[in-house]
Amino acid sequence: MICPKYAMVAAAGKGTRMRPLTDKLPKALVKVAGRTLLDHQLDRLKQAGVKKAVVNIHHFADQMQEHLAARRQNPQIHISDERELLLETGGGLVMAAKHLGTKPFFVMNVDTLWQGHNNALLDLAAKKEQNPDALAVLLLARRDNCLGLDTAGDFHMQGDGQLQRRKDGETSDYYYAGIQIFDPELLQGFSVEKFSTNLFWDKALRQGRLYGMELQGLWMHVGDPQSLLLAERAIKAGTDGQ
Repeated sequence: MICPKYAMVAAAGKGTRMRPLTDKLPKALVKVAGRTLLDHQLDRLKQAGVKKAVVNIHHFADQMQEHLAARRQNPQIHISDERELLLETGGGLVMAAKHLGTKPFFVMNVDTLWQGHNNALLDLAAKKEQNPDALAVLLLARRDNCLGLDTAGDFHMQGDGQLQRRKDGETSDYYYAGIQIFDPELLQGFSVEKFSTNLFWDKALRQGRLYGMELQGLWMHVGDPQSLLLAERAIKAGTDGQ
């Protein structure tokens, strides 16, 4: 199995829903179970064998630089500086892509955690290898096995992993769990400007080349102080149970 050696962690957001914690620090440096959200992600990438990670910065950028400079372990960090203009998830990825090589790479949101399925990143890489035509393979969490999010869902998934968006008025079984393997081919036709990752997925969907894989564990979306509390409790309960 070929596992990506490059990754991007999307960490530049202002984290307004996490206030008042983010009045004094970036969301990425909010701590959950003694570690920052950012370190949770970078440590996952290290475990998967990733050698280089691009981290974009905007909100309290100086704090982010200082924190990343203090890390003395893999993956190697490259900072994509969005101080002048916050580019959102899509534009930030286009800006960072020149540092991510020419092969598929991981993209991770900074506010996503999970318990169980410790090999999820490796399994996501295997899913991409099984579907080489896929422009992106998304990690999906079941709506009935998650914390911190309560909406109608994001995607329907077929037996082979192909995805379809949930239509208005429908519910679906799966949330996007904030992690994907992204093929650089999908960047074609996009430029450095503010836009959502959804535009990438729309392109892949039109070609029938967007796939998913179910997370076999508890997914935690850490987007506000209440979900942070729930995640802390779940992680502590899981640790105590080991």
